[in-house]
Amino acid sequence: MENHEPDDSVKEKQIFDIITRKIYQLPEAERNLFEHGSTYVGLNAALCGLIANSLFRRVLNVTQARIAAGLPMAVIPFFTADISYKGFVSLPLTTGNLNCETCTITRSGLVGLVFGGLYPIFLAIPLNGGLAARYSSALLPEKGNILTYWIRISKPVFNKMLFPILLQTAFTAYLGSRQYKLLIKALQLPEPVLEIQ
Repeated sequence: MENHEPDDSVKEKQIFDIITRKIYQLPEAERNLFEHGSTYVGLNAALCGLIANSLFRRVLNVTQARIAAGLPMAVIPFFTADISYKGFVSLPLTTGNLNCETCTITRSGLVGLVFGGLYPIFLAIPLNGGLAARYSSALLPEKGNILTYWIRISKPVFNKMLFPILLQTAFTAYLGSRQYKLLIKALQLPEPVLEIQ
């Protein structure tokens, strides 16, 4: 087990306070982009989830339970993408643990790809498969060829979802780049002058 000096946590707190203070000096539009960028990623993930849900419903001929299937396909990807972007990109930027633009772009692009694009599709498979089994809307496979059946059913959905996945990945990579540039801009601002009365 490592021994951490108490100075490490104090230094991290000081760095976080300095970065936070500098970010609050930015204009409101830029500060909002920095603070609420993860929400935009979550909204795009929710949209990808709804599109994937709709495509799987068409392939499996599921017509019942539109709201019961659509609600989790919007809410779960939204929160997953929002929290993962905050945890993997926004928080490390504000604590000073992510200080390379290429690393920020790569990390944010991967978060967009995995949590914003692929995760909603993989979430839609069991949800709509369960609905198809419950309402007997599609002929489901027997025990021996389940994997090949789902691969065959999912291929057209993945082909149609290629553009939204790439768009989500590019958007989050661009957002990570913009947030990094805003952080650099904020750090170059002079310290605010404290008025003593």
